[in-house]
Amino acid sequence: MGRPPTRPKDLRDGFYIEIRNKGSKSGIKLRRDTKEQMLIAAKEYGRIKEVVVLGEYIKGKPVNKLKK
Repeated sequence: MGRPPTRPKDLRDGFYIEIRNKGSKSGIKLRRDTKEQMLIAAKEYGRIKEVVVLGEYIKGKPVNKLKK
């Protein structure tokens, strides 16, 4: 067994949303290839979860930030 990684992973190119349980502080990040796919996923998960739209990432850095 080795040590766990200490450096955060780089995000792949694409559009990201963060999905959380209602009232939770942390969640998971989901990636979609296009903005339309990201918005459809946000709408679907928004019915039962808390959704934060993170926006587009290129080379691990945010291009623009969108708010819910």
